[in-house]
Amino acid sequence: MTAQAHLSLSTTRRLDSLSWPEAEKALQQSGSTVVWPMGAFEQHGPHLPLATDALFSERILASVLSELAANAPIWSLPSQSIGFSPEHAGFPGTLSVSSGLLTQLIIEVGTQLSAQGVKRLVLFNAHGGQIGLLQAAARELRVQSPSMAVLPCFLWSGVPGLDALIPEEELRGGLHAAQAETSLMLALEPRLVGEARPVDGDHRQPASLATPPPGWSLEGAAPTAWLTSDLSSSGVIGDSRAASAELGEALERCLVSHWANLFGSLLASDWPLSQPVAVVN
Repeated sequence: MTAQAHLSLSTTRRLDSLSWPEAEKALQQSGSTVVWPMGAFEQHGPHLPLATDALFSERILASVLSELAANAPIWSLPSQSIGFSPEHAGFPGTLSVSSGLLTQLIIEVGTQLSAQGVKRLVLFNAHGGQIGLLQAAARELRVQSPSMAVLPCFLWSGVPGLDALIPEEELRGGLHAAQAETSLMLALEPRLVGEARPVDGDHRQPASLATPPPGWSLEGAAPTAWLTSDLSSSGVIGDSRAASAELGEALERCLVSHWANLFGSLLASDWPLSQPVAVVN
């Protein structure tokens, strides 16, 4: 998508581009849906910008929204570009807020949206370090605003075709600023990508502080709470050497297609129920 197309989309789909009477009408439509892009302000190695996750959530969302019907009742909020990133503490430039503060922000914004008629709030997140936090915040928000559906999504999760594009080794160990993220940035914003292609974070070395006991892993069924400094001196966890704009374009197509299909399905439904099911004691 061209820069002009992104600008045009931000004008037509951004909630903050509407006047208050326009917003009132929009948010009270049947099936009104607001998407809140969630990113982070954190190191992504010596070759990618601090805004990597925020840029991914904004740009992929913009492309997804452009695939939907022009009259679809869906709008985006400005990106939440500072997130929960304590795992990257110690790397200059990284900024993080506490889990409690981010949770409270989501609840306060969400309850106001619900009070104004919004039926669904999608937390469109591109930062892997806050997946669990956003799920917990979404649950707390539902308690306070039970008539509004809250959907905490992760950009890279459940996307068909990604495993055919990324080598198995990178799928397992390329956790941060490695082949996939570097490639996607080369496709979306190549001017922000440095020349270095680091390989780092080899936690499989037996002497490594971060080598989990048998049966445990950095992520997966039995994860550990790792810090980037446990694994990497560069901030990269994985191998970025095979990154390319061509791979990034293929990843972008997969991501946009997947999320456009899911958003289309959501908008075509009458979910959630207008009233929560009553609890029978």
